[in-house]
Amino acid sequence: MLTLETLPHQIRTGDVHTVVVAFPDLQGRPVGKRVTGAHFVDHVADHGIEACDYLLACDVDMEPLPGYEFTNWDTGYGDVVATVDPQTLRPIPWMPGNVLVLCDLTDHEGRPVEVSPRRILRRQVERAAEHGLEVKCATELEFYLFLDSFAEAEERRWHGLRPHASSIEDYQLLQTSREEYVIEHIRNGMLAAGMPVEFSKGEAGIGQHEINLTYGGALEVADRHLVFKHGVKEIAQQHGRAATFMAKWSMATAGSSCHLHTSLWDAASGTPLMAPAEGEAAPSGFSAVGAQWVAGQLHAARELAWCFAPYVNSYRRYVPDSWAPTAVAWGEDNRTCGFRAVGHGAGRRLESRVPGADVNPYIALAAAIAAGLWGIDRQLALAPAFTGNAYRTPGMARLPTTLPEAIADFETSAVAAEAFGADVHHHLVNTARQEWAKANSVVTDWELARNFERI
Repeated sequence: MLTLETLPHQIRTGDVHTVVVAFPDLQGRPVGKRVTGAHFVDHVADHGIEACDYLLACDVDMEPLPGYEFTNWDTGYGDVVATVDPQTLRPIPWMPGNVLVLCDLTDHEGRPVEVSPRRILRRQVERAAEHGLEVKCATELEFYLFLDSFAEAEERRWHGLRPHASSIEDYQLLQTSREEYVIEHIRNGMLAAGMPVEFSKGEAGIGQHEINLTYGGALEVADRHLVFKHGVKEIAQQHGRAATFMAKWSMATAGSSCHLHTSLWDAASGTPLMAPAEGEAAPSGFSAVGAQWVAGQLHAARELAWCFAPYVNSYRRYVPDSWAPTAVAWGEDNRTCGFRAVGHGAGRRLESRVPGADVNPYIALAAAIAAGLWGIDRQLALAPAFTGNAYRTPGMARLPTTLPEAIADFETSAVAAEAFGADVHHHLVNTARQEWAKANSVVTDWELARNFERI
């Protein structure tokens, strides 16, 4: 059993030599330091480590961006304190001798850094608890596996990549057996890291996979998501392969989603609340509070779309008849809708099909909780379940189709302003704006091919 109490012994015996001390950045990636075992025990376990606050103001290329009030050149880009959360300590079996611990961020006076992703989610969990609710969640991550290594992919500028399959492998056992040397390593590695893996399967794209972890509390699930996504890339790299969680790596194949499951439970008794009680009238198949939760998701779907689709590439995924949603609608076990009701009894829950695999899990889960609480606080009525093909039904509300459209909705969102507060809302809006500004500073291969000679 690995705990902060047993760790010194494991360091003395040589079983552990490195502690990876990390926290999530704005992209939902672990950033931090590799600390020697002895130094961690003597200094870091009790006091944490310092890290530059610019890590909460960087893009995917680790470039500090303008427009943030929390930190900037005028503030001098100071430090934050990363304080160890003992409950997150886990081995990293695919990196022998290494363990990982995640941290919460504070300033030097011990005040939480509100714009840090882990704190953003914690605050929504706290808001739910104020309602007497616990939100249980799961994130279903899809990714593509390639025969090429990361280095080879970069050398070829990500052109001509070879998926690790020659045909669609959705539920296909023969094809996926050829990839088991990687996928099995991922499954077993995650299990040994204390991650409750349920199963793996081929997905609807060529070389696409899904590995599901058991549901849990929102913060716990976000932490698992972070470790899983990082671990998949590390394990693939060890086998000379590349893996991507891009929402849409090619328009010729299916996008990669992060279906997000949520359900409500009574925080005091642990009783599930989404299904109607015996004798309760429930035309929707949800309890009264469950129906309000779902109505909140629908109400905020456009306003909070950026939280589920944060990059230009994210919107390539929203294509009709592609398994990715376009309609702001809910249906009973209907995969053409943005929101799909599934399960019964204690397993009754809502699946949001809106997020792609590129999401920051902390921000996405925080947004889902914020939307649901909005619906509960205002006792929103839930429209009847949609039946039929939501892709092809005219007149339906639709998700944003571009990043700037989503930014405009997010910037004016009453849901985000109330749930996140002015400082966090500004921080996230600026993150979105800066991503769009970066996209507009590049001439793409498509533009060159289309315009170099033809105009």
